[in-house]
Amino acid sequence: MFNLVRNENMKIYRRLRTWILVGFMIALVLFVNIVEWHSEGKRSQGDGWRAERQQEKERRLETLKKPELSEESRTYNLQQIAVIDYELERNIRTAEGTLWQGVNGSAALVLVITVFTIIIAGDSLAGEFSSGTIKLLLIRPANRLKILIAKYASSLMFGILLLLTLFVVSVLVNGILYGFGHLDLPLIQVTNDGYIVEKNMLLNLWKTYLLNGVSTILYVTMAFMISSSFRSSTMAIGFSIATLFAGNILLEALHRFDWSRYLLFANTDLTPYLSGRPYQDGMTLSFSILVLAVYFVAFNLISWFMFTRRDVAA
Repeated sequence: MFNLVRNENMKIYRRLRTWILVGFMIALVLFVNIVEWHSEGKRSQGDGWRAERQQEKERRLETLKKPELSEESRTYNLQQIAVIDYELERNIRTAEGTLWQGVNGSAALVLVITVFTIIIAGDSLAGEFSSGTIKLLLIRPANRLKILIAKYASSLMFGILLLLTLFVVSVLVNGILYGFGHLDLPLIQVTNDGYIVEKNMLLNLWKTYLLNGVSTILYVTMAFMISSSFRSSTMAIGFSIATLFAGNILLEALHRFDWSRYLLFANTDLTPYLSGRPYQDGMTLSFSILVLAVYFVAFNLISWFMFTRRDVAA
């Protein structure tokens, strides 16, 4: 099994396309963080954070005076005012103007990792059929299930490589731009019960990265399923990326329907659970994990059935 995975990894990293994707990932992280630092970061550095937080408090107090404000928005503004008071009283600065501003912002680029990994996974099996190399693969003594697992595992390993690249490059570039001070800066948040707590910034950041990574795994699994079922790289890549980007639009349109909580893209983004704001009231982290597990098993069963049961002669 180890040799099969190693062989699939060699196929991935011998291609120029793979290194173009990795290089583009690094360039994108550098570009986004440098632009952010140039436009916002320099302004936030120094001791001006106290004045900015005081101004934000005043803006939120003005917002609370609006009679048409919803109860949810009123509660949120009150919580944010409490956080501001907590920070000012204890002289705990915000992440703006520090290393953590850029590193936290870079977490949004996990979406790019998902797209790049979909490209690799979508072509993993379909590419073998289109090039005719599937015959050479199937004459090996390993059974088809092991071959399927090796291809799937190598695709996910590529996604992990991009995730580590994103984190390391983001820390280095933001450390250079902002300095490596404030590494022990805590994250101040309000719990669902209304209590203010201090959390470890790095630990919370990795939770965000890993929860975003769950979305990557599910969409890559979908691309892999389509690739093994239809033997078309274009269909696998195109449909998976279209679903990734169209999902949020559909969620907005279907939000009023209770059954929409069972849709795949209503559960792939687990980060709202860190702030206690799920897609619909009543949804919990365990519910979303259960729904995702059902989709994950279904996608993999279809991949297994289509690859091991159908005629794969090229």
